[in-house]
Amino acid sequence: MEESIEGDDRYPTAFTVEDFRHNIAGVQARISAAARRVGRSPEDVTLLPVSKTVPTDRVRVAIQSGMRLLGENKVQEAVRKNGETADLDVSWSIIGHLQTNKARDVAAFATEFQALDRLRVAEALDRRLQAAGRSLDVFVQVNTSAEDSKFGMPPEELPAFLEAMPSYETLRVRGLMTLAILTPDDARVRECFSLLRTLRDQAREDAPDLIGAGELSMGMSGDYEIAVEEGATCVRVGQAIFGARALPDSYYWPEG
Repeated sequence: MEESIEGDDRYPTAFTVEDFRHNIAGVQARISAAARRVGRSPEDVTLLPVSKTVPTDRVRVAIQSGMRLLGENKVQEAVRKNGETADLDVSWSIIGHLQTNKARDVAAFATEFQALDRLRVAEALDRRLQAAGRSLDVFVQVNTSAEDSKFGMPPEELPAFLEAMPSYETLRVRGLMTLAILTPDDARVRECFSLLRTLRDQAREDAPDLIGAGELSMGMSGDYEIAVEEGATCVRVGQAIFGARALPDSYYWPEG
């Protein structure tokens, strides 16, 4: 058998359909427990498996295990995997920073885009989507950790950004997205998620038509249980499903 990827041994690498189903069941059980701890229904939380850096042969096995929507950070990698899995029933969510010159690629195939933080990107996507006769679900990314290394707009810019979004008719705002600070301090992580929920609640009060369903995409393999406790409706989980990655998170979440 192929050797496991080096990294955190909490996240064993999945190779078979049974491996993937086992890992998914474990994550779902933790989501359910976290939801029940705060009186939420587990059914209100969507699990988005994130296949970044995972070779396509293993991605195909993951799809065969039942996954139908996968997340990718890098557009070029998503485009390649989309082509290599075209014979399978799968859709793609782009969850990483997008440069305007890659808007055409996203507009051509993505089901959703979770990292919208600039009007220039909204304009580029809208133009390409109109040409393709498509529309796209989007989450607005907010920097809730106040780190210069994170993409996402400052919280104070969110109201004006949402007010501008109806101009882009092909983009359907579904809610907000954030990345928490990477720290073992759970209280600091929780603050990031709590702030996003507060921003969503304020938007619902001030301009409910602009926030869509008001979803909250927050939480990854190391902190998704805290995110669920703070109201996440979508958690983006990679390593706990596919296995530990060899490279640090800074490779996938480059500095802004």
